[in-house]
Amino acid sequence: MGRKLKVAGLITLGAVAGALTTIQFQAFARSASLSPLPLEEMQQLAAVFGAIKSDYVEPVDEKKLISDAISGMVSGLDPHSQYFDKKSFKEFREGTTGRFVGVGIEIGMEEGVVKVVSPIEGSPAFRAGLKSGDLITKIDDTAVKGLTMDQAVKKMRGEPNTKVQLTIFRKDENRSFPVTIVREEIRVQSVRAKVIEPGYAWIRVSQFQDRTVEDFARKLEEIYKAEPHLKGLVLDLRNDPGGLLEGAVAVSAAFLPQDAVVVSTKGQIAEARSTLKAGPEDYLRRGGSDPLKRLPAALKTVPLVVLVNEGSASASEIVAGALQDHKRGIVMGAQTFGKGSVQTVRPLSPETALKITTARYYTPSGRSIQAKGIVPDVWLDETAEGNVFAALRLREADLEKHLMNGDEQKDEAREKAREEARKKLEEQAAKKEAPKPLPEFGTAADFPLEQALNQLKGKPVAVSKSGMERKASLEVSVNTTK
Repeated sequence: MGRKLKVAGLITLGAVAGALTTIQFQAFARSASLSPLPLEEMQQLAAVFGAIKSDYVEPVDEKKLISDAISGMVSGLDPHSQYFDKKSFKEFREGTTGRFVGVGIEIGMEEGVVKVVSPIEGSPAFRAGLKSGDLITKIDDTAVKGLTMDQAVKKMRGEPNTKVQLTIFRKDENRSFPVTIVREEIRVQSVRAKVIEPGYAWIRVSQFQDRTVEDFARKLEEIYKAEPHLKGLVLDLRNDPGGLLEGAVAVSAAFLPQDAVVVSTKGQIAEARSTLKAGPEDYLRRGGSDPLKRLPAALKTVPLVVLVNEGSASASEIVAGALQDHKRGIVMGAQTFGKGSVQTVRPLSPETALKITTARYYTPSGRSIQAKGIVPDVWLDETAEGNVFAALRLREADLEKHLMNGDEQKDEAREKAREEARKKLEEQAAKKEAPKPLPEFGTAADFPLEQALNQLKGKPVAVSKSGMERKASLEVSVNTTK
């Protein structure tokens, strides 16, 4: 990675989609060092291809056969390697740049329909008057009930300047009404921030995208303009699936001394072995101006809490691990996702590409978090009433074919918590009680944020008892496998 991997293609870090780390393409199909092909196996592949073409009950598209064969070969490696056909490569690039064509809303699901979490400021949905809490019951003529979130998203996206009609149910007004919105290109804001109360601020990174570092620096400037004598800062990385490696290095560098090690990588090829430090040469792309230079020196020493949960993955784990290892901040929340691998995106043609795992990454102290994650210094429940959803979330260790990390031990405490959470949800379902939705991050009802502020102020923190039991169990497991 860093200077070396910038000639290797596109590097991705993320639990879901990952993100582009460099913009230099490599003609992978014409690479000079292709391994010799196993002749007998290739003959078998050709024989199967021929048999399907000649004998299958219906005509089969040749290009689809080849595409499916490549997809199968890559998907058999690990959960994060992937072949991108024309459509999926376009979606991948949209996700990593933070730009897409749609209506401009952040959404969730509630009672089987789409819930507007927040309209993106300045977007068509924002201008049309959609509000947080609005429920979308129909998209054009299609009822939302029964659709997955991905299916609903695809129906709302489309070509620029085309129309989509949403049927909205607004609870507080107890009415339904149609809204016609013209789609346009949307730029997702990956950084949000605000002063919570005098002396204390909150800054959230939801994904590391192209403009995350610039937006991060701008938000911090706004915070210090409002609060020149900041007493404490909460860096919120909950549910951040990762993204640009450069962004993770830059956000870490904002709080660390110059040239402090942020992350190292190890892989089979020389380009996959690198160490990245808190310096502009390791996070600036194409020698652009350094947005971190604008930040006040006080940021290097301001008391810091880093909030994480099971949805914090990859690039966000790099940040949490670096700040934890350098004892720059207190990591609070839950054990993170545990994606400790690096993917390189190598274009195969102008419209297709291969995303392949090329390295593992390590925190400054040499920890591999693959399938383990970052264990917080202070464990928190997701609500004052405890955890329900947290225990049910998937982590890297739950994924089939995940890369192993030494002698992995079964997390008995986590399995117990998952079973208890399942039973609680089943009991609620039997009573026809819907589980209470989690509050939006950054609001007054955000329990982990409240505890983070207590930590910064030196007040008592409501530590998760079950979490601390898991931490003790994990520490015992680590000691017995050394």
